[in-house]
Amino acid sequence: MALLTLIGGAFVLGVQQLAAWRYGPVGILGVLLFTLGLRTRHHSCTVAGAVLLALMVAQPAH
Repeated sequence: MALLTLIGGAFVLGVQQLAAWRYGPVGILGVLLFTLGLRTRHHSCTVAGAVLLALMVAQPAH
């Protein structure tokens, strides 16, 4: 159980670092909103984070 928690935590940190590197502060905000909404079961927070991430991924790279 502890190994699964450790692997999950490492995955989340990796995704956050990827979002920070690729999309900047807005990407971090999207990931944080999404994970916060999932953990607290707050659907509007989860949707806001998912929409923010989808918009960041869908826009053309500069």
